Amino acid sequence: MLTLSPKAPFLYKPQNPNPKTQHYKPQINGTYCKSELQSERGLEFETGETFFRHESAKGRDLGVLAASLYNQSKGKLRVLDAMCGCGIRSLRYLMEAKADFVLANDANDEHRRVILDNLKRVDRGFGDERKWVITHLDANRVLSDCYLQKDFFDLIDIDSFGSDISLFLRSAMNTLSFDGLLYVTSTDGHSSGGHHPDHTLAAYGAYVRPMPFSNEVGLRMLIGGAVREASVLGYYITPLFSHYSYHGPVFRVMLRVNRGKLLENRHYGFITYCNKCGNSQEFSWAELGQISCSCIGSHGSSSLIISGPLWIGPLHSAAYISEMINLAEEWGWIGNGAENDLEKLLKQMLDESDPRLKSGYIKMDEVASRAKINSPPLRTMMSAMQKEGYATSRSHIALNAIKTDCPMSVCIRIAKELQGVDSFSVRKRLAISVLRERISLNVQGNDGVSGEVRPLVSKLDL
Repeated sequence: MLTLSPKAPFLYKPQNPNPKTQHYKPQINGTYCKSELQSERGLEFETGETFFRHESAKGRDLGVLAASLYNQSKGKLRVLDAMCGCGIRSLRYLMEAKADFVLANDANDEHRRVILDNLKRVDRGFGDERKWVITHLDANRVLSDCYLQKDFFDLIDIDSFGSDISLFLRSAMNTLSFDGLLYVTSTDGHSSGGHHPDHTLAAYGAYVRPMPFSNEVGLRMLIGGAVREASVLGYYITPLFSHYSYHGPVFRVMLRVNRGKLLENRHYGFITYCNKCGNSQEFSWAELGQISCSCIGSHGSSSLIISGPLWIGPLHSAAYISEMINLAEEWGWIGNGAENDLEKLLKQMLDESDPRLKSGYIKMDEVASRAKINSPPLRTMMSAMQKEGYATSRSHIALNAIKTDCPMSVCIRIAKELQGVDSFSVRKRLAISVLRERISLNVQGNDGVSGEVRPLVSKLDL
């Protein structure tokens, strides 16, 4: 059994402690050449031949903010980076979140040299004062060993890019401290799109079918799978934030794990979408026999799609996102005048935290298609919906989509009304333009408007 705690008398040694040709640097004619330095938030590091994506930087920013908030509130922070890659997340947890200790694990021992070179920017220390340790084990093995040694962590980060995250959820929860944070990743876009329902049933306990808001379903599927695993162990989870990124695609969720049970499964249920009318709804377990859509009555129809069980509660905690925004401003990451991508993302997450918002989102293209009109501007549509008492928010997942509690039928009516107002405005502007053009050509009668202009104006039906 391995001893991985900083209190341990020795460092874990990899299976091949003195690799000769297993080096991260590329070779030219048998000679190692230095890989190009990367930089993130002012920290320089090398990636060598490890898997690394610049596009995931926002996800790392979010993780560091959450880790730092935990450290500030608890006065301690021990991190287990289960699939650390080149070690940039581990480095940032140490330097930015001021972690007391980080266990950086990567199953591939060929990456040891690049991880070591990156983490050397932080003094490792000795004995009880050690700041970091590198291991090369399967993620489940290192998590299980830590659990058996009662070596618990405050934050466990599992960036399982390309791997099935459901395989690691239970062992990770067992290794967390009480009230600890679990940062998990899924890249299974095919399953969230409803293309492998049997797989999602086995992995996440949810039968997922194709829906127009499949990328949000991916986040809810991931949280729902964690809810299921947590309940088996006697825990309950709270999503602090959920982040979708198109590259991959990548679904990342930060969960707080506590002892106890989810109250009445009130946020763990089923989502429906009706192909006939475009409406989506949420149903609890107690309502399973009552699932229907108003457009087809209570007898059901092949046009009604049901997915679940999934997480149907808020994707983010508004209070927690507000704390993240305040910390990001304090660090100078946002709030410098020009709104950057991170600031825009955090503000959208805050808007999405409104508990009145339903699961899924409505794409403006779908509204326009069903209404048989041109798509109205997003902001105009949201404003009109709010005036009628509906909650709205832009979705951080889809650019031209709205999260709302407004039914599709009402969205269509509002869009048509806006189109009518817009058409009148267009005709009015066109008439004014014609008048100005005629006047500029001095084609005027005694009343200031020529006989040629009057028919043109009347045809515009003002």
